[in-house]
Order: sequence, then structure tokens, then C-alpha cells
Amino acid sequence: MNIYAWFVSTFIPIALQPKFATPPEGSTCCVSIQGPGGLDQFKIEQLDDTRVTIGCNLKHLGLIPPYASIDKNKTLDEQFDSTLVLVETDFFSINYADVCIRWGLYESALRFVGFPIVPGFDFSGKVMWAGKDSNFATGDVVFGFSLFGSYSRRVLVPSRQIRVAPLQTHIQGSPAFDQALLAGVPAAAATALHAVALARAWPEPLRTHNKAVLIHSAAGGVGSQLVTMCKLVGLGPIVGVVGSSHKVKYCKQLGADYVIDKSKQDLWKEAKKISPEGFAAIFDANGISTLKDSYEHTARCGTLVIYGFHSNLPKASTLLSPMSWVKMIADVFKMPAFDPMELTLESRTVAGFNLSFFEKEHEMCEKYLNQITTWLGEGKITPSPVTTFSIDEVGQAHELIQSGMSRGKLVVSACMKDKNA
Repeated sequence: MNIYAWFVSTFIPIALQPKFATPPEGSTCCVSIQGPGGLDQFKIEQLDDTRVTIGCNLKHLGLIPPYASIDKNKTLDEQFDSTLVLVETDFFSINYADVCIRWGLYESALRFVGFPIVPGFDFSGKVMWAGKDSNFATGDVVFGFSLFGSYSRRVLVPSRQIRVAPLQTHIQGSPAFDQALLAGVPAAAATALHAVALARAWPEPLRTHNKAVLIHSAAGGVGSQLVTMCKLVGLGPIVGVVGSSHKVKYCKQLGADYVIDKSKQDLWKEAKKISPEGFAAIFDANGISTLKDSYEHTARCGTLVIYGFHSNLPKASTLLSPMSWVKMIADVFKMPAFDPMELTLESRTVAGFNLSFFEKEHEMCEKYLNQITTWLGEGKITPSPVTTFSIDEVGQAHELIQSGMSRGKLVVSACMKDKNA
């Protein structure tokens, strides 16, 4: 499907009829992906009073994604488990994983949902209905995550996956957070916190004498949270790596002790100057372009944490061309191998993860969300700056995050508003 869409869009674009249309003002809708391919696979679907979107972890309750049906002749208490909460979403965030979902390359989406799918992992909004055992009430302002399904005005989630939006208690008057900012927090912050935990620096402090860390893509959603969290848990020096000069100042503002601009500097030469014996932790979501060198610059007793493969995928392209597929397949065979004997002799650890497979890790996810909420309220971590789009601009948001030029988080207003108002 990807190659077909690429061929048609390249040679006979008039034949590629987009399904993406602007919904009526004030409509309640969601954004679905009909199948693997380009932006033409997006479809805005109106949600009437008989359905809401859901994640993939409600199947044990008989709810099959991407939608749950509502019987208007029954109360929601009669239809849904008492631990669930229905949220009217104000904003949802865009993650690079969503692009991979659209391309048909995201394993958990294929395994747990398939197509069509309503993508999305995190959101902010207000409680429309709360089950009696959820510890939430109608009208509560909340933020949290779903395991797919958050590209929607209404999403049904387990109560353990949301929290009441914290107040900024470190500021006089304890003002509320902007909902757009909160929507960009859960997935990025939880990814960063799990990465720090795998590096053995949280919840207990890192015990090695070397506490230097290197963070690739340090200006991105996860990278920016990693800079802040590493500083918070006592790691340092913190080295942020960026691919464009306009991101350097931002990383320094976050708390990075050094920022390497790899568009102008030799990344590993500069890294060696900063920490000659290597790094206690390197956080790498790049994939093939840096993994081998990241491993070689991981210090004895250090950890290489892998949580993505961005360089294995094309940039600035909404479709996967035949050459994109050839490159991706070739890169699979170029991926570095880690020798167990060498790992033992060098006392190194290589750890990888994908939070979208953590649907059964209830205790872990609740602990992360509790810590993130506490740190937010205390001002110890802050939401990343956001670029906001309307729901009919989801395609533009995908194009921006694919380009590699975005900074911070991209969020979408889930409410269709009149732009001329």
C-alpha cells in the first residue's frame, strides 16, 4: 500500500483522492488512519452519541479498538467497568511513533489494533463520566495517556492512566497549567523516566563514580525531558546532542552542561573531550546512524539505553518510496551486534524498550505517572514548549515531526473551531 500510494502520488497524483476533509465547526470527531501509506490515509470521522475511541488495553472488558459503542437507552454506569473514565479531550499530542503507525511499521499497533486505527498516546481534557471506583469526578481537569485512541474528542481510558492536572505549587497563587502544555507531557516524560530507570539512576541514585550522560536528540520531546530528569537525579556532566544550531540555546536553557551541534561539530570527538572515559549512560533513539558509536562510548558499568530508530526511517517524506524500503531493509543488516562476552568483560549494559507494549505493567505505569505529576507540581520538570495545530491540520503536524526540524512537542486541539471567529 505504501509503494502504491507513492507511485500514484508521484506519477498520477490526481488519482489519489484524500479522505481528509474539514469537519463542521463544533463537531465531535476523531482522526483515524485507514491503512498504511501517506497523509491521504487520514480520515476525520464524526463521533455521534453512540461511540467513543479506546486504547488496545480494554479487550479484557469486551471492548475492541478503535471504538466502543454506547447504548443511549442505558446509563454509562450500566455499560462500562467502574474503573473507567470518559474524557472530553481538549488537546492530544503528536509523537514520531504516530508516523510509524501511519506507515504500517509500528509493531504494537499492528499486533494489538490493526487498520483502521485511531492513533495517539497522550492527551489533556475534562472528565465527562467517571466510574464509581475510578476516584475521579465529572468536571475534573485531567491529563494522561491511552494505548492508541487519543486522536479524538472523546476517549475512554482506565483511571490508572490519568491524573488530575497538578497546580504549579512552586509559583505564588499556584496557577493551573495550560492544557496544551500538559497534553505533550505523559508519553515523552514516561519514556524519559523509564530510560533513566534503566540507567539505574532512579528511583535510587546512580552508584558509579562516573555520572556523565550523553543524550541524543536532546531538543526533542523525550530528549528535553531526559536533560531535565538527568539533572534532577544528580547526573552530570550532561551532554546534549542536536542536529541544528537553532536548538543549542534551548538545550542549554534546559540544563545541559554541554551541547554538541553535530551539524557543525564532530560528535564523538567532542564527546571524548568532555568525558574521556566514556559515559555512564547514553540515551539513543537514532538507530543505525549512532548506535555502534554510542555503544563504544559507553563507560565500564555504564548503560546504553535504546528507545527508537529514527535514522532508519526517511525524513521529510510523507510516503515510503521503493528506495526507502530498500534502505530500511539494508539498514536492518547493518545494525550492530552486541557480544555477550564483551558486555561481561566491559561490564556494560544495553537496554531497549517500547512503552506501547507495557499494557499489563499497571504498577510501573502508575508509579511513573505519579512521579511525573509530583515533579510537575513542584516545578522540578516542566512541559516542553508546544506548537499547536487544529484537528484538520494533523497532516501538517506529521510533516513537521518527520522533517526533524520540530522542537519540543506538537499538540493538536481536539475541538473543531471556526478559524474565522
